[in-house]
Amino acid sequence: MDRLVIEGPTRLSGSVRISGAKNAVLPLMAASLLARGESIIENVPDLRDVRFFMEVLQILGARCRLEDDVLRVDTRDRQGWEAPYDLVRKMRASIYVLGPLLAAQGEARVSLPGGCAWGPRPVNLHVEGLRHLGAEIRLEEGYIHARVPGGLIGGSFRFEPTSVGATANVLMAAVRARGVSELANCACEPEITVLAEALQEAGARIAGIGTSHLRVEGVAELAPLHHRVIPDRIEAGTFLAAAAVTGGEVQLEACEPAHLDAVLAVLRSMGCEIEAGPGTVGLAAPEVLDPVEVVTRPFPGFPTDMQAQVMAAATLAQGTSFLTETIYLDRFTHVAELRRLGADVRVDGARATVFGVSRLQGAPVMATDLRASAALILAGMAAEGLTTVNRVYHIDRGYERIERKLAALGARIRRVPG
Repeated sequence: MDRLVIEGPTRLSGSVRISGAKNAVLPLMAASLLARGESIIENVPDLRDVRFFMEVLQILGARCRLEDDVLRVDTRDRQGWEAPYDLVRKMRASIYVLGPLLAAQGEARVSLPGGCAWGPRPVNLHVEGLRHLGAEIRLEEGYIHARVPGGLIGGSFRFEPTSVGATANVLMAAVRARGVSELANCACEPEITVLAEALQEAGARIAGIGTSHLRVEGVAELAPLHHRVIPDRIEAGTFLAAAAVTGGEVQLEACEPAHLDAVLAVLRSMGCEIEAGPGTVGLAAPEVLDPVEVVTRPFPGFPTDMQAQVMAAATLAQGTSFLTETIYLDRFTHVAELRRLGADVRVDGARATVFGVSRLQGAPVMATDLRASAALILAGMAAEGLTTVNRVYHIDRGYERIERKLAALGARIRRVPG
């Protein structure tokens, strides 16, 4: 396994281009199964998760090619309806094929997903939502086996609680169901809006895009997709947090400031100066960060995927910060590793209290999931001495060439093969 070796402290400075959003690409890849022909997705980052999902689609009979940042998915020979454990265990997002396969093939057998090693993320909302569209579903031997002998039919379903993954899955099925579907308490994340817009461009009839209530009038067939992916708001927030924790100054290019409102508000409250313009965000960090209070919420609230990175910044704030996790209550696996670097963090249930320290000290640490990896890299750049981040395959799932981008901003960071 590769590892990242970081020599700190360093101050980041310069500009960085933000890649396309992984969490928008993956459902679009799954949605390509809804039509026969070649779908084209642009601004696609070359990530482990994208490559894994290409393998899943190829098992189902699709032909995939990623060149530069353009992904082509040809489904003319699509015929498979089973996504096996050996592939699905590698990433949770593989469950996105369930709805499209059910809609296009009338049957799907998808392994219960794997992925990050933290917290329960059940699939019950995916299953119940599809049942409300007429699917017959059994859970057997670690697989979800779904059938619709007579085809999907429109229905009503309320997501409780709201779920990005389940909203995407049920929406993709509903666009090919007979009749009208009413989906309530849908996720409003930008990645869901992108999916709905791409489906609409392909011929789907969806009302309420961008809101928590979607009304879907099913159609018999869709055209192949052709859509450009939005910038990755979590990658953007991560680089802003990196500048904050290192006392740096960075300019983001090719980003979407409107998707970052909650993150920018938190960083401003920590004393950072921020200027946003069309497609750009600039941040200048203060000499010492102020403490912050953060509560994760569904969009447009503060994203759970930025909690670990802001915690890394808060470890060096002058005062006490409080971070409350309301989305995934077990998402504090990075705390023990931050403590190895000298951070003073205490966890009580869903709430972490961070007592700011004057310095962090480099040490070997181990990544436990994607965003924890990012937090450890950020802390390592601010720490004195060498920090080695092990198991960085997690970071490669969601950040495109992160060590190169950080090095271009002045970080002393290198990848060492395992």
